[in-house]
Amino acid sequence: MTRLPVPVALLLLAALAACGADGDPQPPTLDTTVTLAAGSGGGGYAQGGIGLRRGPVGLYFGF
Repeated sequence: MTRLPVPVALLLLAALAACGADGDPQPPTLDTTVTLAAGSGGGGYAQGGIGLRRGPVGLYFGF
């Protein structure tokens, strides 16, 4: 069996500590946004998005 080099092992331990693995589990949160606006000249537009966050990691899709 091969041993990990020390810098790789330290990096893995730091990543594990940073992800909150030793804390309470956090429930995911969902966020939605919809915006309707009137543009100049009588036109208008719509924009929005949906996002999901769990702990320090988030994912957001906009349209």
